[in-house]
Amino acid sequence: MEHLSVRPEAAGQRTAADGHDVIEVRGARENNLADVSLDIPKRRLTVFTGVSGSGKSSLVFGTIAAESQRLINETYTAFIQSFMPSLGRPDVDALRNLSAAIVVDQERMGANSRSTVGTATDAQTMLRIVFSRLGTPRVGGATAFSFNSAEGMCPECEGLGRVSRIDVAQLVDVDRSLNEGAITVPGFTVGGWYWQTLAHSGFVDPDVKLKEYSPAQWEDFLHKPATKVKVGANTITYEGLMVKVQRIHLAKDRESMQPHIRTFVDRAVAFTECRACGGSRLNPAALSSTIDGRTIAECARMQISDLAEFVRKIEDPSVGPLIGTLRDTLDSLVEIGLGYLSLDRESATLSGGEAQRVKMVRHLGSSLSDVTYVFDEPTVGLHPHDIQRMNDLLLRLRDKGNTVLVVEHKPEVIEVADHVVDLGPGAGPSGGRVCFTGDVAGLRGSGTLTGRHLGHRARLRPQVRRPSGHLSITGATLHNLKDVSVDIPLGVLTVVTGVAGSGKSSLIHGSLPGRDGVVVVDQSAIRGSRRSNPATYTGLLDPVRTAFARANGVKASLFSANSEGACPNCKGIGLVYTDLAMMAGVASVCEQCEGRRFTPEVLTHELRGKNISEVLAMSVAEAHDFFTSGQARAVLDRLVDVGLGYLGLGQPLTTLSGGERQRLKLAIRMAEKATTYVLDEPTTGLHLADVDQLLALLDRLVDDGDTVVVIEHHQAVMAHADWIVDLGPGAGHDGGRVVFTGTPADLVAHGDSLTARHLRTYVSGDGAC
Repeated sequence: MEHLSVRPEAAGQRTAADGHDVIEVRGARENNLADVSLDIPKRRLTVFTGVSGSGKSSLVFGTIAAESQRLINETYTAFIQSFMPSLGRPDVDALRNLSAAIVVDQERMGANSRSTVGTATDAQTMLRIVFSRLGTPRVGGATAFSFNSAEGMCPECEGLGRVSRIDVAQLVDVDRSLNEGAITVPGFTVGGWYWQTLAHSGFVDPDVKLKEYSPAQWEDFLHKPATKVKVGANTITYEGLMVKVQRIHLAKDRESMQPHIRTFVDRAVAFTECRACGGSRLNPAALSSTIDGRTIAECARMQISDLAEFVRKIEDPSVGPLIGTLRDTLDSLVEIGLGYLSLDRESATLSGGEAQRVKMVRHLGSSLSDVTYVFDEPTVGLHPHDIQRMNDLLLRLRDKGNTVLVVEHKPEVIEVADHVVDLGPGAGPSGGRVCFTGDVAGLRGSGTLTGRHLGHRARLRPQVRRPSGHLSITGATLHNLKDVSVDIPLGVLTVVTGVAGSGKSSLIHGSLPGRDGVVVVDQSAIRGSRRSNPATYTGLLDPVRTAFARANGVKASLFSANSEGACPNCKGIGLVYTDLAMMAGVASVCEQCEGRRFTPEVLTHELRGKNISEVLAMSVAEAHDFFTSGQARAVLDRLVDVGLGYLGLGQPLTTLSGGERQRLKLAIRMAEKATTYVLDEPTTGLHLADVDQLLALLDRLVDDGDTVVVIEHHQAVMAHADWIVDLGPGAGHDGGRVVFTGTPADLVAHGDSLTARHLRTYVSGDGAC
């Protein structure tokens, strides 16, 4: 049956009484949505709740926002559309009364090292114009102050602010010859093309050990610039090894590198501050111009809250309107809780929550109204103290006449909603249905999982566990830390907390990774193509393939959809993608394998009555019952432990939520037999009911003799801890100090920090939180 995605009906065809003031969703079936139909009020704040995997994102992002953006794209010519991302039609019968949707999500803001908070918010652009007008001495137009233009960038580091130094010992083994494999750089294996251009160039003898090269040969081998040389009948371009490594590996952004290349670069390359510009990225001319004694680099390096005060003092009428806009932008960053950042902070180093709030600043001053704003857990990374400010901003967007849709788990945000849509009742195949729609009071009395947990409180431990030792951190000074020394107790659950920007991540991520037995499960994205799924990512597929191979007496490679067992028509994807040139491409189920991904021959081989396609179609929980022992069962045990029993083994990783991805990584790291686990906001994406399951898992790790250190804002996790390290008292240069260490009970009884006040309110049951 063909499902149509219908355009909003023409103005005048429907009256307000007919439902023009609601977004009508009819028959939504994206991912696990079970033919969902509902009305969402326009120009109101609607919060979507439900357990992780219940279908919230599929409804809000995958259906409503996706169709709005697709319809907008359709207004452009086919030629223009060919340069835009291809957006397919959501699986829904009808969507009516849509308005233009602006998605403000937690996707990292690109990995380009030339992108900063200043460039992403246009504050740097405005600052450049101000300096071009008011800076003394005058050095040129706005581009003269840009580190991304040839006119303004430092010629030494080309506007990056740092230079790379390569450790030659990580590139070569001088005790070998080229023929013996002296080059240890990825891609330079003996006989390969890169190797041949070096070995057969005539500059060095491939049979001579590198340590026996003359100074001239060593210089040619490492540093000779691109030179045409004759090798046999061919003319090739020769480059010294260092020159070639710099070009093919180091010229790329780190995040875009393949994992094995990134590992090599991290090992072989040290990045140091550019001495020519002092890390400012700018040339001497740009750094010579000042306003009130400050260069533009000094302004970009200032904490934004301080820069806002500096800009407020500039009153020249020639830049009056521009200064007004710049002030508003900086004030918005402060108001949204990002005053501790600086404009020169690289965008790629922001957390998902910080990136979302930076994007939000771009919309606060917009004159647009009747827009649909879509937010994905905007409270991620926010201390309870900061959540009220976020709520105020969401309500301001609504009060300008906009529709605000928020996917969120925090009770503090649910409390301010005009309308709530609760999905569930469970996750995956057990979810995808609307359990409740209405106001917050109605949700409380609805009897749904969310309604029952709105007033739920974790209690302080009656008895905390005793530490078995300590991990000492001494003299930590990373970022805003002020010579911090603190002991992290071993064998217990420690929660590190404090307002956003107080120094939590700097303290823990800057001090603990790399120590023996320490593994870190952070919020970095999972890398994988549309072929990647939980079975491949966790390594589960290997023992499954081996079991199939042994049971049938055939090769294990037959049971990989990425190898010889793959359906030749769809190459093991199960879908066939048709490129329609200038129109959006179409994905259809492969007719040859009917979406099962394997050849008919492979599907004849069974393991206890199931073929490989049927096994990959199982949920983790079903597979847990099917594989009762061995390595496969061990992997499945860990997936069930972290609450992912509902995930499909063959479900594409691209369909997983942020919370699901983090728990998937935790399941993998649990196999490493670590003694200390460092988790960064593990409650991200977790429903109130799921937090109890997470706390049980953390308890199990500690009770097994491990140490768990959690960076977290969730009061339930704080209350459940054995030990708390609270940083502050504020953010940026107002933070960076340990303001409390002790048990949660001591913090509630005697603490006076922001964390203490909010935890005291939480455990007493007062207030919305």
